[in-house]
Formats: sequence, structure tokens, C-alpha cells
Amino acid sequence: MDPFALNLRHLRALPLIVRHASMSRAAEAAGLSQPALTQGLAKLEAQLGAPLFVRGSGGMVPTGEGTGFAARIGVALAHLSAFGRGAARGGRGFARPDRLMTSTQLRAFLALADAGSFAEAARATDGSQPAIHRAVRDLEQIGGVALAERRGRGIVLTAAGRQLARSARLAGAEIAAAMADIRPDAGERGRLTIGAMPLCRARLLPAAMAALMRSAPGATFDVVEGSWRELVEPLRDGQIDLMIGALREAASLPDLDQEPLFTDRLAVVARAGHPAAGEAATLGALAGYPWIIGREGTPLRTHWETLFAGGLPQAPVECGSVMTVRGLLLDSDCLTLLSPDQVAMEVDAGLLTVIPIAGAALERAIGITTRRGWRPTHLQARLIAALRDTVRTS
Repeated sequence: MDPFALNLRHLRALPLIVRHASMSRAAEAAGLSQPALTQGLAKLEAQLGAPLFVRGSGGMVPTGEGTGFAARIGVALAHLSAFGRGAARGGRGFARPDRLMTSTQLRAFLALADAGSFAEAARATDGSQPAIHRAVRDLEQIGGVALAERRGRGIVLTAAGRQLARSARLAGAEIAAAMADIRPDAGERGRLTIGAMPLCRARLLPAAMAALMRSAPGATFDVVEGSWRELVEPLRDGQIDLMIGALREAASLPDLDQEPLFTDRLAVVARAGHPAAGEAATLGALAGYPWIIGREGTPLRTHWETLFAGGLPQAPVECGSVMTVRGLLLDSDCLTLLSPDQVAMEVDAGLLTVIPIAGAALERAIGITTRRGWRPTHLQARLIAALRDTVRTS
């Protein structure tokens, strides 16, 4: 179910019901009538297919499902309030604009943010352009800030618009997680969106996915391939659940958590029959050949620069695509640094070869990157467990 199919005003009342244990006091705090809140809660429970509260001697008591659901909704609302506080500092909108936003408005705005035009946003939502215009205009009036501006034939988000888009996506991801965990088959069904960096695609991720598919056949996977730079912002936006691949310096990532899974030992790779192949080569000899290196700021680039700290060899190609690197290696005397796992099939087929480096040992940590404070759903936790098991048994 679309997380924004749920009524945001009714969702805002859930943590209040937990806090006050009373429908009347929660309704007053939420600015709703008690009959409206009672009706809204009943509709929400029907949509979710699970009771969230029971009436006890001490008032409204959350069920087990209700406790977890309300906690996640509290996190979702905190994401929206982060935008609300920023917009309120401008002084032209409401003091708490996040409390006035509706699910319909946020869905329309995210459609515009993704599509880049009102026409495409309308098509994506099966709505009308005037409806998208009206929703975005209402959000701008509530927040007192411009969210989008026309540039050429398209629409680009302002700084405030980008902030709202991230807040809304993170809120939507948290609501979706709350909905997933409340299902009776939580942990057995659901969609996982995984950011896959090059190394993990060779063995780790396929093996973990295969293991999870055997134990949870109702799970579906969306694997988004890319470099760390290409995946980190979608991770921060909540568009992907977690990233798998080479880890970065933790001190430079205050908003992300990293879990190392294993240490990967890099090797020099070349075409079969390369002049440098056949015996352990010195760094001086390897420096005489052209190199394919990673882009500036990547771990592979850093390791290469460390390896040749005394003087960098010629590097005519900077490339992060393993497929492109393989092709170049096969048709040239270029060398590169890669994990043996990434070229295992080509090495086994006699197309590429690994060149030992005398006295050199290059290692990098491979693991999982998530948003700080992120709490996995039951199914996401099972994927993480499968990744750990794959490493432990390989």
C-alpha cells in the first residue's frame, strides 16, 4: 500500500492516543473532534487489517502492533517536523507547517520532484496538472517558502523544496516500514531496495538474496546498482534501504552507520599473457605500464595512490565500471586494482590473470551502510542476517 494512502492527520493522532491513553484528550491535542478521531482510527485499523488499541480499565491501551506502529509514526512525523522548523525560521508561513500538510499534498509534491514537470507528475499519479499545481501551491503557502521554480521547460526544486522532498521521502519510508511490520506475515513478504556497489554484486549479494528467497519466497528485490557517490544520496533520502560495498572513513559520515562484514584483499589484474604476468612483479616494473584507476575520492583510487606513493605511473583511464574495465583489460596492456572476486569468472576462463605484488598487501573493508537511527523492518533485518551468514559460511 502507498504510505500516503493513509490519512496523515489521523496518523498524527496515534502517538497522542498512546501518550494520553484517552481518545478525548488525544482528539483535543490533535485538533479533532472525538467522533472524527474514533472514526479515523477505525478506518486506519481497517486499512491495516490489525487492531492498534483496545479499551482497558486505564483507558486506551495500544496492542503490540499498535505500540510498534505508533513508534514508527512518531519517527515519520519527526522527519516532517524537521522541514517545518526550517521553514518556520523564514517567518512567512505557519509556525508548524508540518502539522497542516496532507498526504495528498505530499504525494503530489514528490511526484513533481521525481518527474521534473507538472505534466509528467500528473501522468505518474493518474491525476491532473491543476491538482498537482494546487497541491504544491498549498504547501508553499503553508510553509511560506518557494518549493519549485521553472527552469527552461522543466521544474527544479529550490533548496527548501529539496529539504521537503527528503523529509517527505524519509517520512514515507518510515510509514511504509510501519505498515510492513504490522502485517501478519511480516518478515515473509515485502519489497527490499538495495544499493549495490560493484564488489558486492559478484558473490556476496547474490548469495544472500538467494538464501533469503528460499526462506521468504514472498520477498521481492529492487537492486539499484551504482558507485558510492551515486547511491549515498538516495540512501539519505530513504529511496533505498541500505547500501552494500566498500566502506568509507566513518568520521566523515556523521549521518550514516557502517557495519564491516569482511576485509577484501585487492590484486593487480591484467589480460592473460600480459608481459608482467607469470611471476611476482616489482612496483617499479608495474609502474611502467598504463593503469586504469578509480575516480578521485574512491577507496580504489586511494589504495592505488598509496601503492605508488613514491611516484604515480601513467593512468590514462579513470573508470568506476567493472564491465568497462574488464573490456579495456582484455584489449590492452593496461593494469588495474580489483578484488579477485570481481574477475573470478574471467580468470577461471583464462581471459584475465592476477599478478602477485611482491611485498604489497592492499585491503579494504566491505560492509553495510545505513542511515543513522534507521530501524530495519523484520524483512530488512532478515536480509542483513543473510548477508552476515553468507560471509560467515563462505
